[in-house]
Amino acid sequence: MSILEGKGVTKYFGGLAAVSNVDFSVEKGEAFGLIGPNGAGKTTLFNLISAAYPVKSGIIRFKDKDITGLKPYKICRMGVARTFQIVKIFPDLPVFSNVLLGLHFGHSSGMSSAEKASLALEYLDFVGLTQVKMAPAKDLTLANQKRLEVARALATGPELLLLDEIMAGLNPTEVSQAMELVNRIREKGITIIMIEHVMKAIMNICQRIMVLHHGEKIAEGSPREIANSEKVIKVYLGEKAHATC
Repeated sequence: MSILEGKGVTKYFGGLAAVSNVDFSVEKGEAFGLIGPNGAGKTTLFNLISAAYPVKSGIIRFKDKDITGLKPYKICRMGVARTFQIVKIFPDLPVFSNVLLGLHFGHSSGMSSAEKASLALEYLDFVGLTQVKMAPAKDLTLANQKRLEVARALATGPELLLLDEIMAGLNPTEVSQAMELVNRIREKGITIIMIEHVMKAIMNICQRIMVLHHGEKIAEGSPREIANSEKVIKVYLGEKAHATC
C-alpha cells in the first residue's frame, strides 16, 4: 500500500530544472533510499514533499490525499516530518525544550503539558539523549545534534519521516549507531525516506532506492539492482563502489 506518491513532480529555479517530471511511490512501512550526485535534486524533492518549496507542476499525494500546495505545518500535522541536511536545532534552548517544541508543533490539541513533557522524555530516551536533556543544544556533538533533530521530528508524531543525510560527517562508530537508530524507527512502523551518501547505510537499510541525476530519475530498484546498474555506476557509484556493494 502506497503512503506517498508523486506524479510528474517538477521544480524550476530560474531556467534550471532542479527536479524534472519525477514519478515515485513509497510503500507504507518501507525504508526508501534517495541517492545521486551533489546537486541532483534530492533535498529539493524533500523540500517539495514538505512544502518548503512550492511545486511548479505535478502532484504529491500522502495517504491518497493531495498535499500539493498545502502549508508545511498542515503537512506536518497530517503525519510527515523531516530532518535537515544542515541541522536546524534551536541552539540556545535545552535539548529537552527542542523536543518539547516538536510536540507542541505537531500536536495542536488533546495533550496536557505534563503529558507532552513525559512524551518528550520518552523520545529523548529513544534516541539516547536522556543524560544531556538539560544541556544547551549547541553544546552537543554533531552526532548528538543529529539525534536531537530526529527526536524533535519524531515528537511531531509522523507516519512518514524524511531523513536528509543524518550520517554525513559522522565517524564509522557513529554511522553504525545511526543505522541502528533508523532501523529502530522503522520497527515502530514509521515509513522512512532517506537521502544518504553513506552507501553502507543505504544498501543495508533500504528495500528500494531511487537515483536522481540533474533533477531526473535515472533508476529505481532494489539495492542489488542499483549497485549493478551501469548507468548508476557511471554517474554516481563508480567502479569501486560497484564492486563492494
